[in-house]
Amino acid sequence: MQMSSSRPNNRSLSRAIRYLGRYPRVALAAIGALLIAAAAQLSVPQLIQRIIDNIISSATQASILNLPAEFREMAATQLGLDLSGIQAEVDRAPGIIITAGLIVIALAAARGIFAFAENYLAQTLSQNIAFELRNDLFAKIQRLSFSYHDKNQTGQLMIRATDDVERLRLFIGQGLIMALEAFILLTGTMIFLFITNWRLTLVVIPILPLAIGLFFVFGSIAQPLFVEVQKRLSQVNTTLQENLAGIKVVRAFAREPEERGRFRVNIDELLEQRVRIARVFSFLFPFIFMIANLGQAAILYFGGRQIIGGTLTLGEWQKFSLYVVYLFLPLAQLGFIISLMAQASASAERIFEILDARNDVENKPGAVELQTVQGEIEFRDVSFRYFAGADPVLADVSFTAQPGQTVALLGSTGSGKTTIINLIPRFYDVSQGQVLLDGQDVRDVTLESLRRNIGIVLQETTLFSGTIRDNIAFGRPEATDEEVVAAAQAAAAHEFITSFPQGYNTPVGERGSTLSGGQKQRIAIARALLLNPQILILDDSTSSVDLRTEYHIQKALDKLMRGRTSIVIAQRISTVLNADQILVLDKGRIVAQGVHADLLENSAVYAEIYYSQLEEDVTVGDEEQLVLAEELAEV
Repeated sequence: MQMSSSRPNNRSLSRAIRYLGRYPRVALAAIGALLIAAAAQLSVPQLIQRIIDNIISSATQASILNLPAEFREMAATQLGLDLSGIQAEVDRAPGIIITAGLIVIALAAARGIFAFAENYLAQTLSQNIAFELRNDLFAKIQRLSFSYHDKNQTGQLMIRATDDVERLRLFIGQGLIMALEAFILLTGTMIFLFITNWRLTLVVIPILPLAIGLFFVFGSIAQPLFVEVQKRLSQVNTTLQENLAGIKVVRAFAREPEERGRFRVNIDELLEQRVRIARVFSFLFPFIFMIANLGQAAILYFGGRQIIGGTLTLGEWQKFSLYVVYLFLPLAQLGFIISLMAQASASAERIFEILDARNDVENKPGAVELQTVQGEIEFRDVSFRYFAGADPVLADVSFTAQPGQTVALLGSTGSGKTTIINLIPRFYDVSQGQVLLDGQDVRDVTLESLRRNIGIVLQETTLFSGTIRDNIAFGRPEATDEEVVAAAQAAAAHEFITSFPQGYNTPVGERGSTLSGGQKQRIAIARALLLNPQILILDDSTSSVDLRTEYHIQKALDKLMRGRTSIVIAQRISTVLNADQILVLDKGRIVAQGVHADLLENSAVYAEIYYSQLEEDVTVGDEEQLVLAEELAEV
């Protein structure tokens, strides 16, 4: 895996948080609901103090009224009260308590309603941001050059678009809101604590830096741990994806026990890392609660002394205690926030590694739209390396395909045939030299307009989930049924398609699993032909069919290639005998060039390929196959 393994930093997390700007109304509504819920919560201790002080005052005054008559006046005078006022206060006390209680209930209800709204809006916001991130990731992965995909595993890319985005979403939907709520509660609580009793507040303050410092230490420890978790999870996903894609190969070679063992090693490593993280956080949370208990113990001692000294009422002490709970509650939540933030930071780094990845093949500034295409293709001194410093796959390749010509590429495996056809639609860019289309460097035109004018049938056929019609019309979804049928007929696919009960609406299964190799290949040919391109690229497009099917396909292709520039790779020499040019490649160089008759006479390499295949046909072919081979050669 070539992706960066650098330690995550908060810059990537900040970039992810800026996605909130795409949904400003929802974000502001969530913050507004949070502020109202926090205000309701912070108001409750004020009412609790009033209720407690009122109860104590009323109890004291009621005890005066219960004294013998001769002592009432004296007790009231000492307290600076009159008996009529005492009676009035005692009579009003139940109403005040009931009113305050109702207000507390109303505030609790308001907090519940707005907390629900805050959570709902935050989750909505986080889901929208996950939607945006996945869209951006998918669009970027679609645009990344083939060289990027050559170096990175599919499973690794999949986990970033799924699990990493989900971890980032959880932080934005829960952790970020909790962090904002914690900040508001801490700020509001500190203000009320100073207003209530600044001396007692000074007892609590020294504990806060200790708790916050502890969280920063744990955060710095947790981030790299979560990075490693994501790496190991990616490896699990890669192993799973490879086995699902290659399940037939695994079973064919009876490798199930070995693959289960490999998967077990992956999940054991993941489990080990998760246990390591659990061990770290198992130490963190008890430590935080211990610090909170130290704060409560300090308040109990120093607050009790002030109550005894008469400088603090019982109601004020209870209010102070509740605010201290509000102070340490966010600190306790910080443990969860730190956990979410560490995971989100690691995931954000991995996500933006893809979004920031350099694309080797992209539209250059000022690239123009390709207009009418005549179809002249020229390779001018082209050399190509897949990786910097590697041996060249092509070296000084030069040839010209005139409009309407068919150019056949012939050579052994690894000779550079597939590389040539990959350079025409700019799946890769040349290392040296130029590829010209109608005299214009393909790097000077937009990728989209270039590829719209090229029909491609690759050696490895890829079909998508959906129906046969969907796959034929993949490049032109708006095509009519008549156009789809015509393309299928031209590719010799119509007959087998109509033999299915559902015809063109037949589901193809995952990667075309319900079709044979030859059927998939013919659908791929129909897909390319429906584009009606001026340039056709056929990468060994008849390799998966028998001679009879190849005969029918080749007859159709012979008609369709007329007037189009066609670049054809073929393993069977019989399919390229009538090409306007045959290029014989060996080790990345053109070693012979010409038509069949000239090459058969002048090229030892070509003659060797021709006669070896002819001898093979005689050895393995029956009479019918030989007749078909002869007819195919005539086509």
